[in-house]
Amino acid sequence: MRHLIGFGLALVLAAAVFFGAAWGYLRLLRLPVVNGAVSALPAGGGSLLHSSNVLLAFAALSGAAILAGIWVAAPRISPLAAGLPGLVLIAWTILYGVSVRRAVRYIPLKNDAFGTGFEALLFNGMLAAVGFVLIIPLFVPSRWRRRVPPGYGQPGFDQPAYRLSAYGDAAASGAGLGSGPGSGLSSGPGSPFISSDWSESTATMPQPQPPLVQPPPDDPWQ
Repeated sequence: MRHLIGFGLALVLAAAVFFGAAWGYLRLLRLPVVNGAVSALPAGGGSLLHSSNVLLAFAALSGAAILAGIWVAAPRISPLAAGLPGLVLIAWTILYGVSVRRAVRYIPLKNDAFGTGFEALLFNGMLAAVGFVLIIPLFVPSRWRRRVPPGYGQPGFDQPAYRLSAYGDAAASGAGLGSGPGSGLSSGPGSPFISSDWSESTATMPQPQPPLVQPPPDDPWQ
């Protein structure tokens, strides 16, 4: 299920790259027109903070970059979420190196700003650079495995007593569960995490004894 969700997230990232990053990159490449003439500098040489064109383009690029960074760095997300778009971008770059005409012909919406921006990213080598970053999670073995609690899959794992025993063993071996300063886990009777020290002290606690009943004294007159 996690990898199936990752496939859906890969489609989301691919759309963000094509519609967000390509559109923003194209707007950043366009030079403004000042007094009927094309300016040689962005924003006409003025401040970029007052140029809505630059701010919108930068926001689109930043949004796509942040989304890609989350997909790459988050350990709970399937590596397919970032790896599949990365493989597509690398394959498109290889096709561009083999046949430029075929690579350009397969770009959708070429007559729109999205397709033109994607073409600019392809020509400048940006798709290859982004693709190699996105495929990094595919080579991390831990990203393909789910994190499981101690004792998962053992007989009786669903029973509460087994889980308490597993957590107690982890505390005794110093695996990070147990009581103590900074552990954040209590060891009282009402706590779900019972350390081995508390269990041992409870097991060796003396049980109350019933009161002794003294027999009545013998009647000296009998």
